[in-house]
Amino acid sequence: MNLKRALTALATAPVLSLFTSTAAHAASTNKVYSSGILVLVFLGFCALVVIAQLIPAIITLVGMLRGVEKKRVEAQ
Repeated sequence: MNLKRALTALATAPVLSLFTSTAAHAASTNKVYSSGILVLVFLGFCALVVIAQLIPAIITLVGMLRGVEKKRVEAQ
């Protein structure tokens, strides 16, 4: 009977400690976004670079798929 009580205590101790813990002393997350226009311009430029690289990648992928389809049709 002591073993059962010890195992129950060991199983419930972590659960109870998680439920009774307080919030961590982390940084406040209720600040208003206050970065300048240059940060937004930089992020817009980064998005433009990603889109500019995505277009040739899509064109290459379509070309590869057409080539595979052409070889498959010729093989039949």
